[in-house]
Amino acid sequence: MNNNKDDNKDIDIEDAAKEVKEENVKEEKVQTEKAQTEEEQNDEAQTDDGEVSEGSKDEHEAEESADSKGKLFSRKDKKEKKDKKDVKIDELNERLVRIMAEYDNYRKRTDREKSSMYEMGVKSVVEKIIPVIDNFERGFDCVEEGDKDNPFIQGMQKIYEQFTSTLGEIGITAIEAVGKEFDPNIHNAVMHVDDESVGANIVVEEFQKGYMYRDTVVRYSMVKVAN
Repeated sequence: MNNNKDDNKDIDIEDAAKEVKEENVKEEKVQTEKAQTEEEQNDEAQTDDGEVSEGSKDEHEAEESADSKGKLFSRKDKKEKKDKKDVKIDELNERLVRIMAEYDNYRKRTDREKSSMYEMGVKSVVEKIIPVIDNFERGFDCVEEGDKDNPFIQGMQKIYEQFTSTLGEIGITAIEAVGKEFDPNIHNAVMHVDDESVGANIVVEEFQKGYMYRDTVVRYSMVKVAN
């Protein structure tokens, strides 16, 4: 009797152990399936996050590209506007430089013309006055030595001196000739003579006095030159 009870007790223990084991297997299976499910969900979430991240990255890059293009076009527009302004400024500066150069040339040309006209006017007047001076000198050459103290002759001498002094003040000077080396730029040789007492090409006599206005010859000196 006791043996049957012990046998039944052992059977119950084995059944209980078997049930516990089966429960443990089921529990492990459930846990494994749950873990697999969670892992798959995590993988899907990571995939979705990666896609979202890549999409965001692409959108960000597109936005940066658009911003860069906008800034580039903006700088280009500003540069074009600045270049147009600079071009206009350069054109105005060039026009100003040309106008100033033209005005400077005009002023110089006008000054030269005025100076030339003045010199031509003076020369024209002096050419008419020189014969009067010649007549004064010819008259003095004819005065006798004893008549030089005559008040009339002395008065004429004073007028002659005043005349030549006034011409000198405006730049009219007599050309030196006798004793000077012949210079074709201011002398007109009308006669040559052999004279050993003087050197060759020296003016020995003046037939008509020459005059200059500043650096311009008004009348050449008519001279005799030694060979």
